[in-house]
Amino acid sequence: MKITVEVPDELYRRAKAEAALRGRKLRDLVEEGLRLVLAAPPRKARQSSLAGLTKRARGMIDSGVSDLASNPRHLAGFGRDDRRHR
Repeated sequence: MKITVEVPDELYRRAKAEAALRGRKLRDLVEEGLRLVLAAPPRKARQSSLAGLTKRARGMIDSGVSDLASNPRHLAGFGRDDRRHR
């Protein structure tokens, strides 16, 4: 089956050069690429992390404390060290 596909000039030049380096025709390289893509398992939609979802909202609220991690009172009862000493 013959098809016509438009690709960016740079991609065409790179593909043509790669085919030549492999001693193959461009059509063989394209066919191999299509087979590889179609044989690969479908990708799952990437789920955003909570950090990614809230990125734009960071820093919008002023707690009055410059860095909660620098104040031991705010970290009392938090973390592994606290569990070990109970």
